Amino acid sequence: MTPLVAVSGRRRSAAGAHEGPAALDRLEVEVYFAGYADRIAAAGALPLHVPARADPEHVAARVDALVLTGGTDVDPALYGGSATPATSVIDRARDDRELALLAAALDRGLPVLAICRGMQLLNVHLGGTLHGHLTAHPLGADGAHEVAFAEGSVLRRVYGPACPVNSLHHQAVAVPGTGLACVGHAPDGLVEAVELPGRDVVGVQWHPEQLAHQDPLFGWLVAAAAAVRTR
Repeated sequence: MTPLVAVSGRRRSAAGAHEGPAALDRLEVEVYFAGYADRIAAAGALPLHVPARADPEHVAARVDALVLTGGTDVDPALYGGSATPATSVIDRARDDRELALLAAALDRGLPVLAICRGMQLLNVHLGGTLHGHLTAHPLGADGAHEVAFAEGSVLRRVYGPACPVNSLHHQAVAVPGTGLACVGHAPDGLVEAVELPGRDVVGVQWHPEQLAHQDPLFGWLVAAAAAVRTR
């Protein structure tokens, strides 16, 4: 059977997200960037958008993998930090939902692909900390900078020794969480990728769903999800 991959999203005001009467502005919508589902589907899996009210344990019991998506900054209070003028709008309700979803997925041994904010949340979940704001790290579209991967890592098997990536983030891993291996670095030394050794758990700081090509990382995720489905 086709593996099922859960994709996290966000809940926000409906204002500006519909073409109906203004009265609908008082409602809420679930928002998911289409690239995640598009890339998962292209790799051969069925993407499942997880709504805010879904029970994390029930979701983890029914899917074969989890993608934690990008978005606003993780609440600094979760890692002992403080908000600064550069901190984006904090959505603590989303933080709490995704932390619960991540915990349920890890408890069940599911493959996890954590992207940008998702990687930061994975690090925080494992007790790590974040750089609250980066001022010199290069930002840009495809090929903004290169990431070099450690020998023996999952990502080295997926990409080879290095690959060019896009870069949209202004935060990053500072102290890695318990058990988390930093396996990808930008030329400036910034951590761009992490893994849980011996587990199908990978975090990347860039946005593979936004690249111009079908990134092989989604093939890795779907293959890992298919193995779970087979078991």
